[in-house]
Amino acid sequence: MRGLAREAALLTAAVLPCPHADALAFVPSDGDRSVKRGHHPAERLARELARHWNLPVVASLARTRAVRRQRGLRLAERRRNVAGAFVARAGAPRRVVLVDDVYTTGATASAGASALRKAGASRVEVVTFARAVRSIQSGSEAATGDLGRTRCDSR
Repeated sequence: MRGLAREAALLTAAVLPCPHADALAFVPSDGDRSVKRGHHPAERLARELARHWNLPVVASLARTRAVRRQRGLRLAERRRNVAGAFVARAGAPRRVVLVDDVYTTGATASAGASALRKAGASRVEVVTFARAVRSIQSGSEAATGDLGRTRCDSR
């Protein structure tokens, strides 16, 4: 996502109408991973989307602790892994869009949204650029570039 945040935001904004929200927030990165990558994909995407939608970006969420990598974990393990991993700073916007780069099971988005609601948000929407889906043949997760549509949509 490093050099693609602007293009990803353009594609996302072209598909999704401007949300009825007070601000955009982003899922905070694990500090070690940000240093290793040299950037933070969710924050970059949020800042580019904010320009398109003319909304402010707020750093409402913070990590309370480091978590294991989610890759290879089942849904229940992912939920346990991120449970309590985020805290919202006081005064979360009432209507907020939580931005992340990839949506896999929703465990991270759910944990972040829960923290925002505890801090006063009454409505939390989640926007991601990509969604990982399970391959029917192998059972493995594969990233799709279709902005949330899955191979199973035709059923």
